Amino acid sequence: MKKNQPYQNPGRVAYLAIGWICVALGLIGVVLPLMPTTIFLLAAAWAFARSSERWHQWLRNHTHFGETIRAWEEHHAMPRRAKKIALLALAASYAFTAYIFGPFSLQAIIGGICIAGVAIYVAHIPVLTKTGEQTARS
Repeated sequence: MKKNQPYQNPGRVAYLAIGWICVALGLIGVVLPLMPTTIFLLAAAWAFARSSERWHQWLRNHTHFGETIRAWEEHHAMPRRAKKIALLALAASYAFTAYIFGPFSLQAIIGGICIAGVAIYVAHIPVLTKTGEQTARS
């Protein structure tokens, strides 16, 4: 058995599977307003980086998603527009949950706590400017 044969390493196959599942979930998030896109594509990039340089580069150079993925991988920062969209999506998710279940329901309270935690994390991520520099946490 040759050492460099593709798909012989079970770990590589698992990372590829995780990567493609995350790409699929990210693409679903493009059309469903309450489903996140960016986090799944970042997870896909992480998995592809460990399994397939070809697919990792494809995702990094993607027309629509590449800038955000490169910003995260290279600077652990996000573009201002992506940050605003993420925070608005979190607010919309909570509003939808509170509307469906009631603002004082157990689901809305637990969802609100989780969403608040994610919002605080996103708010603390540095903003990446067009020149590739990180700015204060704005």
